[in-house]
Amino acid sequence: MFSRFSPALALSCALLLGGCVTNSMLPDLGGDREAEVNPAANIASLSEVIQKNPADAHALNIRGAVYAQQGRSSEALADFNASIAAQPNYVQPFVNRALLYRRLGKVELALADYNRALEIDPNYYQAIVGRGTVFRQSGHTMEALNDFERAIKIKSDDAQAFYNRGLIYQTRGMHDFAIDDFTSAIGLNPSVPESYFSRGTSRLTINDNKRAAEDFAEVVRMNPNSADGWAQRGIALERSGDKNEAAKAYGDALNLDPSNKIAREGQSRVGAGDAVDNVRGLFSRR
Repeated sequence: MFSRFSPALALSCALLLGGCVTNSMLPDLGGDREAEVNPAANIASLSEVIQKNPADAHALNIRGAVYAQQGRSSEALADFNASIAAQPNYVQPFVNRALLYRRLGKVELALADYNRALEIDPNYYQAIVGRGTVFRQSGHTMEALNDFERAIKIKSDDAQAFYNRGLIYQTRGMHDFAIDDFTSAIGLNPSVPESYFSRGTSRLTINDNKRAAEDFAEVVRMNPNSADGWAQRGIALERSGDKNEAAKAYGDALNLDPSNKIAREGQSRVGAGDAVDNVRGLFSRR
């Protein structure tokens, strides 16, 4: 158990898991970013623990999370399987394995693991949000909506459920509700560009163009290599009447992705302007 971990290993696990050693959870998609770690050091320390006790479900789960972060899916899967075999009612490896299955496109296996996790603990937040995400990505929007609303009732201070519920509202054309949920997600976790992108998309749809431009500005500030972010910012600026800045945004998008259709069509409407300089200092003029 964790009492056998060295202080150095405890620190490295804390870094890996966002400071949450006892949860041992993989960061989910579309939400929290994975921490910067030294995977080799973590794997070496964890392997030493597992060598001494091959049935240590907690260490196996954590090492599986490290492997998954490295993209070593088969090794991660083996560790999650071993963790579950060692402690069948330990919920975290089920949720981690479900997320890994989700990333591998094995939807039915992911759903089965989330359901098993919720049999063990019906109020386990990560499993509810994870299952809701599977439902949403599979087109089962009512089931997804039920899961996200349930998750928000259990844990109203986490961005993931708000963000995902906002995506459902968005696909249903309920953009005011979607914007409210994306705003809640941003308030809870302001460092995720996807939330700004999605809110900007809904604002564009209802012609709230100036605020949409502000959202896409945040997207490209956090991720300057987002061709879609630049292209959508171009649309918002063009609709706001600022064709010169729109041309620059379209130019930045095309420099990153010459095949970007939105930027190509936008540039043909507004002209190249000064975009050829690939100006990236527009934020100083915001």
